[in-house]
Amino acid sequence: MAHTSRLMKHVVFKDRIKLYVRAGNGGNGCVSFRREKFIPKGGPDGGDGGNGGSVILQCDANEDSLLSLYYQPHQRAKHAQNGMGSQCHGRSSDDCIVKVPLGTVISDAETGEFIGEMLDPGELLVVAKGGRGGIGNIHYKSSTNQAPREFTEGTLGEEKELWLELKLIADVGLVGYPNAGKSTLLSQLTHAHPKIAPYPFTTLNPIIGTMEYENFNRLRIADIPGLIDGAHDGVGLGHQFLRHIERSKFILFVIDMAGTDQRNPADDFLHLREELRLHLEELSYTPYLVLANKMDAPDAAEHLVEFKERTGEEVLEISAMEGTGLDPVKKYLYDHFYGRSQHVD
Repeated sequence: MAHTSRLMKHVVFKDRIKLYVRAGNGGNGCVSFRREKFIPKGGPDGGDGGNGGSVILQCDANEDSLLSLYYQPHQRAKHAQNGMGSQCHGRSSDDCIVKVPLGTVISDAETGEFIGEMLDPGELLVVAKGGRGGIGNIHYKSSTNQAPREFTEGTLGEEKELWLELKLIADVGLVGYPNAGKSTLLSQLTHAHPKIAPYPFTTLNPIIGTMEYENFNRLRIADIPGLIDGAHDGVGLGHQFLRHIERSKFILFVIDMAGTDQRNPADDFLHLREELRLHLEELSYTPYLVLANKMDAPDAAEHLVEFKERTGEEVLEISAMEGTGLDPVKKYLYDHFYGRSQHVD
Protein backbone atom coordinates (compact mmCIF):
# COMPACT_ATOMS: atom_id res chain seq x y z
CA MET A 1 0.00 0.00 0.00
CA ALA A 2 2.83 2.35 0.89
CA HIS A 3 4.52 1.54 -2.42
CA THR A 4 1.35 2.52 -4.32
CA SER A 5 1.13 5.79 -2.40
CA ARG A 6 4.71 6.67 -3.33
CA LEU A 7 3.97 6.02 -7.00
CA MET A 8 0.86 8.20 -6.98
CA LYS A 9 2.81 11.08 -5.44
CA HIS A 10 5.13 11.06 -8.45
CA VAL A 11 2.37 10.86 -11.08
CA VAL A 12 0.57 14.16 -10.55
CA PHE A 13 -0.08 15.28 -14.10
CA LYS A 14 -0.87 13.56 -17.38
CA ASP A 15 -1.32 15.40 -20.65
CA ARG A 16 -1.31 12.47 -23.11
CA ILE A 17 -3.01 9.12 -22.56
CA LYS A 18 -4.51 6.27 -24.52
CA LEU A 19 -8.20 5.70 -23.85
CA TYR A 20 -10.11 2.53 -24.71
CA VAL A 21 -13.82 3.11 -25.24
CA ARG A 22 -16.61 0.62 -25.95
CA ALA A 23 -20.23 1.54 -26.46
CA GLY A 24 -23.09 -0.73 -25.44
CA ASN A 25 -24.73 -3.18 -27.85
CA GLY A 26 -28.33 -2.73 -28.86
CA GLY A 27 -30.83 -5.25 -27.49
CA ASN A 28 -32.30 -7.95 -29.73
CA GLY A 29 -35.86 -7.82 -30.94
CA CYS A 30 -38.25 -10.38 -29.44
CA VAL A 31 -40.29 -13.19 -31.02
CA SER A 32 -43.41 -13.60 -28.96
CA PHE A 33 -47.09 -14.35 -29.45
CA ARG A 34 -50.00 -13.14 -27.43
CA ARG A 35 -51.39 -15.91 -25.27
CA GLU A 36 -54.31 -15.04 -23.03
CA LYS A 37 -57.35 -16.85 -21.78
CA PHE A 38 -59.97 -17.16 -24.48
CA ILE A 39 -57.48 -15.78 -27.04
CA PRO A 40 -55.51 -18.85 -28.12
CA LYS A 41 -54.09 -17.23 -31.25
CA GLY A 42 -53.61 -13.59 -30.39
CA GLY A 43 -50.90 -12.85 -32.94
CA PRO A 44 -47.34 -11.53 -32.58
CA ASP A 45 -46.46 -9.16 -29.75
CA GLY A 46 -42.65 -9.20 -29.58
CA GLY A 47 -41.19 -5.84 -28.59
CA ASP A 48 -38.07 -4.04 -29.80
CA GLY A 49 -34.68 -4.07 -28.12
CA GLY A 50 -33.32 -0.97 -26.44
CA ASN A 51 -30.45 1.16 -27.72
CA GLY A 52 -26.97 0.68 -26.30
CA GLY A 53 -25.32 3.50 -24.42
CA SER A 54 -22.75 5.70 -26.15
CA VAL A 55 -19.41 6.87 -24.74
CA ILE A 56 -19.45 10.66 -24.67
CA LEU A 57 -16.67 13.06 -23.70
CA GLN A 58 -17.75 16.13 -21.76
CA CYS A 59 -15.61 19.25 -21.43
CA ASP A 60 -15.30 20.17 -17.75
CA ALA A 61 -13.66 23.41 -16.60
CA ASN A 62 -12.94 21.83 -13.19
CA GLU A 63 -10.63 19.21 -14.72
CA ASP A 64 -7.01 20.27 -15.19
CA SER A 65 -5.33 17.01 -16.18
CA LEU A 66 -5.96 13.60 -17.72
CA LEU A 67 -4.71 11.89 -14.57
CA SER A 68 -8.04 10.29 -13.59
CA LEU A 69 -8.34 8.67 -17.01
CA TYR A 70 -4.72 7.52 -16.80
CA TYR A 71 -5.84 5.31 -13.91
CA GLN A 72 -9.14 4.38 -15.62
CA PRO A 73 -8.22 3.93 -19.30
CA HIS A 74 -11.15 1.61 -20.10
CA GLN A 75 -14.50 3.38 -20.39
CA ARG A 76 -17.52 1.28 -21.30
CA ALA A 77 -21.23 1.91 -21.67
CA LYS A 78 -23.67 -0.85 -20.74
CA HIS A 79 -25.53 -3.07 -23.19
CA ALA A 80 -29.24 -2.51 -23.73
CA GLN A 81 -32.02 -4.87 -22.72
CA ASN A 82 -33.63 -7.25 -25.22
CA GLY A 83 -37.23 -6.77 -26.29
CA MET A 84 -39.94 -8.74 -24.48
CA GLY A 85 -43.43 -10.08 -25.06
CA SER A 86 -46.59 -8.03 -24.71
CA GLN A 87 -44.99 -5.43 -26.95
CA CYS A 88 -42.57 -4.43 -24.19
CA HIS A 89 -39.52 -2.58 -25.41
CA GLY A 90 -36.16 -3.36 -23.87
CA ARG A 91 -34.65 -0.64 -21.72
CA SER A 92 -32.01 1.49 -23.39
CA SER A 93 -28.78 1.82 -21.40
CA ASP A 94 -27.42 5.10 -20.11
CA ASP A 95 -24.58 6.84 -21.89
CA CYS A 96 -21.12 6.74 -20.34
CA ILE A 97 -20.10 10.36 -19.74
CA VAL A 98 -16.34 10.90 -19.49
CA LYS A 99 -15.14 14.30 -18.23
CA VAL A 100 -12.03 15.81 -19.81
CA PRO A 101 -10.24 19.18 -19.38
CA LEU A 102 -10.60 22.16 -21.67
CA GLY A 103 -8.13 21.89 -24.51
CA THR A 104 -8.28 18.11 -24.93
CA VAL A 105 -7.55 16.94 -28.49
CA ILE A 106 -8.91 13.53 -29.53
CA SER A 107 -7.55 11.34 -32.32
CA ASP A 108 -7.87 7.72 -33.42
CA ALA A 109 -4.99 5.69 -32.00
CA GLU A 110 -4.87 3.31 -34.98
CA THR A 111 -5.22 5.70 -37.90
CA GLY A 112 -4.10 8.97 -36.32
CA GLU A 113 -7.26 10.60 -37.69
CA PHE A 114 -8.31 13.78 -35.88
CA ILE A 115 -11.69 13.29 -34.20
CA GLY A 116 -12.26 16.55 -32.36
CA GLU A 117 -11.17 18.90 -29.60
CA MET A 118 -12.89 20.14 -26.47
CA LEU A 119 -12.75 23.91 -26.08
CA ASP A 120 -15.96 25.05 -24.39
CA PRO A 121 -17.24 24.07 -20.91
CA GLY A 122 -20.13 21.62 -21.18
CA GLU A 123 -19.30 20.70 -24.77
CA LEU A 124 -20.11 17.06 -25.67
CA LEU A 125 -18.45 14.76 -28.20
CA VAL A 126 -19.66 11.23 -28.99
CA VAL A 127 -16.56 9.07 -29.47
CA ALA A 128 -18.25 5.64 -29.53
CA LYS A 129 -21.86 5.35 -30.65
CA GLY A 130 -24.12 2.80 -29.01
CA GLY A 131 -25.74 0.02 -31.04
CA ARG A 132 -29.32 0.28 -32.26
CA GLY A 133 -31.97 -2.01 -30.85
CA GLY A 134 -33.40 -4.76 -33.03
CA ILE A 135 -37.11 -4.97 -33.87
CA GLY A 136 -39.54 -7.58 -32.65
CA ASN A 137 -41.79 -9.83 -34.69
CA ILE A 138 -44.80 -7.57 -34.27
CA HIS A 139 -43.37 -5.41 -37.08
CA TYR A 140 -43.49 -8.34 -39.54
CA LYS A 141 -47.22 -9.05 -39.20
CA SER A 142 -49.15 -8.75 -42.45
CA SER A 143 -52.24 -10.15 -44.14
CA THR A 144 -50.14 -12.92 -45.62
CA ASN A 145 -47.92 -13.48 -42.58
CA GLN A 146 -50.15 -13.82 -39.51
CA ALA A 147 -47.58 -15.59 -37.32
CA PRO A 148 -44.19 -14.10 -38.19
CA ARG A 149 -41.08 -15.40 -36.47
CA GLU A 150 -38.76 -12.85 -37.98
CA PHE A 151 -36.87 -10.38 -35.81
CA THR A 152 -33.58 -8.48 -35.97
CA GLU A 153 -30.68 -8.52 -33.57
CA GLY A 154 -29.34 -5.35 -32.04
CA THR A 155 -26.26 -3.87 -33.65
CA LEU A 156 -22.90 -3.79 -31.91
CA GLY A 157 -21.68 -0.68 -30.17
CA GLU A 158 -18.53 0.98 -31.48
CA GLU A 159 -15.20 0.12 -29.92
CA LYS A 160 -12.15 2.36 -30.35
CA GLU A 161 -8.69 3.18 -29.09
CA LEU A 162 -8.14 6.91 -28.75
CA TRP A 163 -5.27 9.24 -28.02
CA LEU A 164 -6.23 12.11 -25.72
CA GLU A 165 -3.77 14.99 -25.70
CA LEU A 166 -4.14 18.01 -23.49
CA LYS A 167 -3.17 21.48 -24.68
CA LEU A 168 -3.84 23.82 -21.80
CA ILE A 169 -5.99 26.84 -22.49
CA ALA A 170 -4.49 29.82 -20.68
CA ASP A 171 -4.56 33.53 -21.28
CA VAL A 172 -0.91 33.96 -20.34
CA GLY A 173 1.97 31.49 -20.57
CA LEU A 174 5.15 31.92 -18.52
CA VAL A 175 8.24 30.91 -20.51
CA GLY A 176 11.80 30.84 -19.27
CA TYR A 177 14.85 28.73 -18.55
CA PRO A 178 14.97 26.52 -15.46
CA ASN A 179 15.42 28.49 -12.23
CA ALA A 180 14.38 31.77 -13.89
CA GLY A 181 11.71 32.36 -11.22
CA LYS A 182 8.53 31.44 -13.09
CA SER A 183 7.05 29.42 -10.22
CA THR A 184 7.77 32.19 -7.73
CA LEU A 185 6.14 34.72 -10.07
CA LEU A 186 3.05 32.53 -10.50
CA SER A 187 2.69 32.24 -6.72
CA GLN A 188 2.91 36.04 -6.42
CA LEU A 189 0.37 36.80 -9.15
CA THR A 190 -2.15 34.05 -8.36
CA HIS A 191 -3.26 31.72 -5.57
CA ALA A 192 -1.43 28.79 -7.13
CA HIS A 193 1.17 27.02 -4.98
CA PRO A 194 3.80 25.52 -7.29
CA LYS A 195 6.89 23.87 -5.87
CA ILE A 196 9.68 26.42 -5.40
CA ALA A 197 13.31 25.46 -4.75
CA PRO A 198 16.79 26.79 -5.60
CA TYR A 199 17.57 24.13 -8.20
CA PRO A 200 16.46 23.54 -11.82
CA PHE A 201 13.37 21.63 -12.93
CA THR A 202 11.37 22.00 -9.74
CA THR A 203 8.28 22.36 -11.97
CA LEU A 204 7.69 19.01 -13.64
CA ASN A 205 4.25 19.75 -15.05
CA PRO A 206 2.31 22.80 -16.22
CA ILE A 207 0.52 24.60 -13.40
CA ILE A 208 -2.35 27.03 -13.93
CA GLY A 209 -3.27 29.83 -11.57
CA THR A 210 -5.94 32.51 -11.82
CA MET A 211 -5.14 36.18 -11.33
CA GLU A 212 -8.19 38.16 -10.21
CA TYR A 213 -8.54 41.94 -10.37
CA GLU A 214 -10.56 44.08 -7.99
CA ASN A 215 -13.33 44.39 -10.62
CA PHE A 216 -13.49 40.54 -10.74
CA ASN A 217 -11.96 40.24 -14.20
CA ARG A 218 -9.70 37.19 -14.33
CA LEU A 219 -6.74 35.89 -16.29
CA ARG A 220 -5.53 32.28 -16.36
CA ILE A 221 -1.74 32.06 -16.14
CA ALA A 222 0.18 28.86 -16.95
CA ASP A 223 3.65 28.09 -15.62
CA ILE A 224 5.34 25.92 -18.24
CA PRO A 225 8.27 23.71 -17.13
CA GLY A 226 11.65 25.26 -17.92
CA LEU A 227 12.81 24.96 -21.51
CA ILE A 228 16.40 24.40 -22.55
CA ASP A 229 18.22 24.60 -25.87
CA GLY A 230 17.02 21.91 -28.26
CA ALA A 231 13.64 21.55 -26.51
CA HIS A 232 11.81 21.43 -29.86
CA ASP A 233 13.89 18.33 -30.72
CA GLY A 234 13.07 16.56 -27.47
CA VAL A 235 15.95 17.76 -25.28
CA GLY A 236 15.27 18.22 -21.57
CA LEU A 237 11.97 18.14 -19.70
CA GLY A 238 10.23 21.09 -21.34
CA HIS A 239 9.87 19.69 -24.86
CA GLN A 240 6.83 17.59 -24.00
CA PHE A 241 5.08 20.70 -22.66
CA LEU A 242 5.74 23.03 -25.58
CA ARG A 243 2.28 22.20 -26.88
CA HIS A 244 0.79 23.99 -23.87
CA ILE A 245 2.17 27.29 -25.13
CA GLU A 246 0.27 26.94 -28.43
CA ARG A 247 -3.06 28.13 -27.03
CA SER A 248 -1.69 30.90 -24.83
CA LYS A 249 -2.97 34.28 -25.98
CA PHE A 250 0.00 36.13 -24.48
CA ILE A 251 3.52 35.11 -23.43
CA LEU A 252 5.55 36.44 -20.52
CA PHE A 253 9.25 35.73 -20.99
CA VAL A 254 10.76 35.49 -17.53
CA ILE A 255 14.46 36.28 -17.90
CA ASP A 256 16.99 35.79 -15.10
CA MET A 257 18.93 39.07 -14.97
CA ALA A 258 21.18 37.80 -12.19
CA GLY A 259 23.14 35.72 -14.67
CA THR A 260 22.68 32.55 -12.60
CA ASP A 261 25.03 29.72 -13.59
CA GLN A 262 27.00 32.14 -15.80
CA ARG A 263 24.02 32.50 -18.16
CA ASN A 264 23.68 35.51 -20.45
CA PRO A 265 20.16 37.03 -20.23
CA ALA A 266 20.13 38.26 -23.84
CA ASP A 267 21.20 34.85 -25.14
CA ASP A 268 18.50 33.20 -23.00
CA PHE A 269 15.77 35.39 -24.49
CA LEU A 270 16.90 34.96 -28.09
CA HIS A 271 17.23 31.19 -27.68
CA LEU A 272 13.77 30.93 -26.12
CA ARG A 273 12.22 32.86 -28.98
CA GLU A 274 13.92 30.53 -31.44
CA GLU A 275 12.81 27.37 -29.60
CA LEU A 276 9.19 28.52 -29.75
CA ARG A 277 9.50 29.38 -33.46
CA LEU A 278 11.03 26.01 -34.28
CA HIS A 279 8.25 24.24 -32.41
CA LEU A 280 5.47 26.20 -34.13
CA GLU A 281 5.97 29.11 -36.53
CA GLU A 282 2.74 30.80 -35.38
CA LEU A 283 4.23 31.32 -31.91
CA SER A 284 6.48 33.97 -33.45
CA TYR A 285 3.40 36.18 -33.76
CA THR A 286 1.97 35.67 -30.26
CA PRO A 287 2.02 38.96 -28.29
CA TYR A 288 4.62 38.96 -25.51
CA LEU A 289 6.34 40.96 -22.82
CA VAL A 290 9.80 40.50 -21.28
CA LEU A 291 10.08 40.48 -17.48
CA ALA A 292 13.56 41.18 -16.16
CA ASN A 293 13.49 39.07 -13.01
CA LYS A 294 15.87 39.01 -10.01
CA MET A 295 16.59 42.74 -10.30
CA ASP A 296 17.52 42.67 -6.61
CA ALA A 297 20.72 40.75 -7.53
CA PRO A 298 24.06 42.66 -7.52
CA ASP A 299 24.86 42.40 -11.26
CA ALA A 300 21.28 42.59 -12.55
CA ALA A 301 21.35 46.29 -13.51
CA GLU A 302 24.51 45.83 -15.57
CA HIS A 303 23.07 42.77 -17.31
CA LEU A 304 19.86 44.66 -18.06
CA VAL A 305 21.76 47.43 -19.90
CA GLU A 306 23.45 44.85 -22.13
CA PHE A 307 20.12 43.04 -22.63
CA LYS A 308 18.36 46.17 -23.89
CA GLU A 309 21.27 47.05 -26.20
CA ARG A 310 21.29 43.60 -27.82
CA THR A 311 17.55 42.94 -28.08
CA GLY A 312 15.89 46.37 -28.15
CA GLU A 313 13.01 44.85 -26.19
CA GLU A 314 10.54 46.60 -23.93
CA VAL A 315 11.20 45.32 -20.40
CA LEU A 316 9.48 45.48 -17.03
CA GLU A 317 11.82 45.10 -14.07
CA ILE A 318 10.68 42.82 -11.25
CA SER A 319 11.86 40.71 -8.37
CA ALA A 320 9.44 37.81 -7.99
CA MET A 321 11.15 36.73 -4.77
CA GLU A 322 10.80 40.17 -3.19
CA GLY A 323 7.38 40.80 -4.76
CA THR A 324 8.47 44.09 -6.29
CA GLY A 325 7.53 45.50 -9.69
CA LEU A 326 4.44 43.30 -10.01
CA ASP A 327 1.78 46.03 -10.16
CA PRO A 328 2.99 47.30 -13.57
CA VAL A 329 2.88 43.70 -14.83
CA LYS A 330 -0.73 43.30 -13.69
CA LYS A 331 -1.68 46.62 -15.26
CA TYR A 332 0.07 45.78 -18.54
CA LEU A 333 -1.83 42.48 -18.80
CA TYR A 334 -5.12 44.14 -17.87
CA ASP A 335 -4.68 46.80 -20.52
CA HIS A 336 -3.82 44.17 -23.11
CA PHE A 337 -6.83 41.97 -22.43
CA TYR A 338 -9.47 44.44 -21.23
CA GLY A 339 -8.40 47.85 -22.49
CA ARG A 340 -6.99 50.83 -20.61
CA SER A 341 -7.56 50.52 -16.86
CA GLN A 342 -8.32 53.20 -14.30
CA HIS A 343 -6.94 51.25 -11.37
CA VAL A 344 -6.40 47.53 -10.89
CA ASP A 345 -4.86 45.38 -8.16
